[in-house]
Amino acid sequence: MNQNETNVNISKEDRKKWQPIEKVGLVLFILFLACIFFAHKQFSGAFNAMFERAYKMFEFYLFGASMLGATIVVSIMTGRVLERLGFTDALMRIFLPVMKYINVNAAVVVGIIYNILGDVNAAGKIAGPVVKKAGCTRDEQKIAIATLTNAPASFSIIVLGIIALSTAGINPLPVMLVGIFLPIILVPAFLKLFWRDTHAAEIEDLPRFTPDTGVMDLIFGSAREGVTTVLTLILPAGCAVFAIIGLLEYFGIWGVVTTAIGSVLQVIGIEPTTGLQTITVAGTLAAKTLGTMVSPATAEAAEGALYAALADPGVKKLIIGSFILANSSFPIQVPLGQIPAVWTGVVDLSTREIMTSALIGCLIRLIYAAIIANLFGLIL
Repeated sequence: MNQNETNVNISKEDRKKWQPIEKVGLVLFILFLACIFFAHKQFSGAFNAMFERAYKMFEFYLFGASMLGATIVVSIMTGRVLERLGFTDALMRIFLPVMKYINVNAAVVVGIIYNILGDVNAAGKIAGPVVKKAGCTRDEQKIAIATLTNAPASFSIIVLGIIALSTAGINPLPVMLVGIFLPIILVPAFLKLFWRDTHAAEIEDLPRFTPDTGVMDLIFGSAREGVTTVLTLILPAGCAVFAIIGLLEYFGIWGVVTTAIGSVLQVIGIEPTTGLQTITVAGTLAAKTLGTMVSPATAEAAEGALYAALADPGVKKLIIGSFILANSSFPIQVPLGQIPAVWTGVVDLSTREIMTSALIGCLIRLIYAAIIANLFGLIL
């Protein structure tokens, strides 16, 4: 009997045995039948909850008034135009000396810059290939993703946040400098302590990142890229995460989670209502809500109580913390779904590594928002 016949015999014998995963499947089948006969209302209700929550992604990106899908398409178009006009190469030259000082490839900051200017998904589509082309190590690719999450997922968050800060009597300039621009350098320098396989790049060792795409190909190609990103990457990833959240909501678990998060935010110095909106819904909504909370009209409706409270440094501290947190890659479906969907296959990292890096970046942002809020609270 040759080796091939032996392998065939072993394979057939092995196939007759129950594998552990098959036993798991049998248990699930029995539970499935039990649900149909004894808990069909709960079973169908859980499915409907998952469906309704997942459909929110279509409302956000395709059918709703927010028009986020069109925003992403325009953001990617804008990013590609900037790239074609030498913006990426200019960024490399500007940040090369700083990143060289901390011994990190300057390409790790490309994503966060594009994120500040446009959209987290557009930033990933542009920065991912740049990071790979620049020769970043696996650790530097992780740093790039984690750094990316410390910038606003939409430029509108910055605008709405500045309005809210000004209305509350807070000078937005120092908050912007410390909350949005300083992390471009601080986050890579901090993460280098843990992801140590880094090296400074010399300009002569890097390729040029400005493409030679024609004008019409650039415009229509980037628009097509934006639509493809929304339909094939963002929607599936977001629906998957939202479906899980819908299931947790149906069984009452998600409410407990959000209540706990709100309590923690209050303690660490972040306005809980808008902070919770940032983490679970969208930073744009949080920035809008923050503006509403500090507006004179709202204060008058509350007989001036909130407007008077704005003189309290403790209240201003909460507003600043909420603003800095809103300017991040939260809500949670972004690091769990959208970033892995955009970056997977573009860099050398697995989906799990990409997701872990994004979550670490979001956690850093949460801690950073609390620290800066409390520091500003001491000087206001």
